[in-house]
Amino acid sequence: MASIKPSVPKGTRDFSPAEMAKRNFIFDTIKSVFRKYGYQQIETPSMENLSTLTGKYGDEGDKLIFKILNSGDFWAEAESRKQKEESFSFDSKSLTPVISEKALRYDLTVPFARYVVMHQNEITFPFKRFQVQPVWRADRPQKGRYREFFQCDADVVGSDSLLNEAEFVLIYDEALGKLGLKDFTIKINNRKILSGIAEIIDKADNIIDLTVAIDKLDKIGLDGVINELLERGFTQSDIEKIKPVILLKGTNTQKIASLRSALSTSTTGLQGCEEIETVLNYLNISKPQTAIVELDITLARGLNYYTGAIFEVKTNEVAMGSIGGGGRYDDLTSMFGLKGLTGVGISFGADRIYDVMEELNLFPTATDISTQVLICCFDKEGEIYAFPLIQQLRAKNINAELYPAGAKIKKQLDYANNKQIPYTIVIGSDEMQSGQLTFKNMTTGEQQKLTAEQIITQLQ
Repeated sequence: MASIKPSVPKGTRDFSPAEMAKRNFIFDTIKSVFRKYGYQQIETPSMENLSTLTGKYGDEGDKLIFKILNSGDFWAEAESRKQKEESFSFDSKSLTPVISEKALRYDLTVPFARYVVMHQNEITFPFKRFQVQPVWRADRPQKGRYREFFQCDADVVGSDSLLNEAEFVLIYDEALGKLGLKDFTIKINNRKILSGIAEIIDKADNIIDLTVAIDKLDKIGLDGVINELLERGFTQSDIEKIKPVILLKGTNTQKIASLRSALSTSTTGLQGCEEIETVLNYLNISKPQTAIVELDITLARGLNYYTGAIFEVKTNEVAMGSIGGGGRYDDLTSMFGLKGLTGVGISFGADRIYDVMEELNLFPTATDISTQVLICCFDKEGEIYAFPLIQQLRAKNINAELYPAGAKIKKQLDYANNKQIPYTIVIGSDEMQSGQLTFKNMTTGEQQKLTAEQIITQLQ
């Protein structure tokens, strides 16, 4: 058999033990904040029925869904359909439903909506859940953008209170602050404001085209947005009316005042202003400790299912895309047959947060330490003596390893250094006779003769 050069697909990565320790530090920190705010954890399958996912993310999002080929001879089914139906052709539109019925999940929100509908009789509403699992997107890999990455989501369904939106801002603020970020902005907008902008230029039916274009302002600039809007059927007159709104300046209060004036003829737009103001009023009562909260009219979040508040989080310390985002969706579950159930949720981009923390050197040194103490033995007799001791240590919740007898002590100590194990216990014939074990601090080099009980007390 020919040898194969080992590799991983583009946009995916392996994670070493040290990297996993850092990733778990991120996950555990975010989970602890979710739980503090009353959220409970669930999980959903890695794959969903393709019909569950398609049509929920817009045309651009649908193109990025990783589809899974049906098992067996999927092509035979396609050829059979071709013979039976003259209209059937071998193109992606006709072939996809025949050869692929499942797909890897694109995000955690749509599977969550499906979960709520399927388990509605078991759920107590409002239902507050969090979920930490990988998602997949057939995107072009680049810095901070992967094809496989983890999302850390929190959602609440069954409540239309804007207190939820305010608490999500506080969750971002607390979690990212605990991770060590010191300068980040939580941008907030409302899709009703964007709908209002479309209404005042009589382009309500083109709301998706409008939001997709202005969402790219920070990437392609104002001229790029204008060109894209012109290509999508907007007139120069439309653009002149939109431009002052897109380029709003001032404090959040000043922006809302300007919007109320510009959107005075749009009931929907004014409702969006009222909702934003309510959220900001909550945050004036309980102010974020670290985050800058900014009303950004150009924030559109290109997903079709958002209907109210929308969020995006960006660090100001590192050149990186958004590290979090979310928003309110009033009718997502209706796609699965459950109408009238509003929801709002956010997501942390754990992989980007990892890259930011790595660049800023924010991970605590202790995250690299998995074993607290290594027991080193000179011979087989020492190993037998040490075996009950290591169980004693573990019974006291002390992470411990016993190095198999046979290797030189230097090699065993090198092992401890390479794994950044802070303490070692060396057991030879003298130690076994006296019960006084050699306990060494691998950082300072200090050695003591201690009993097993004394060592356990020190390690605890």
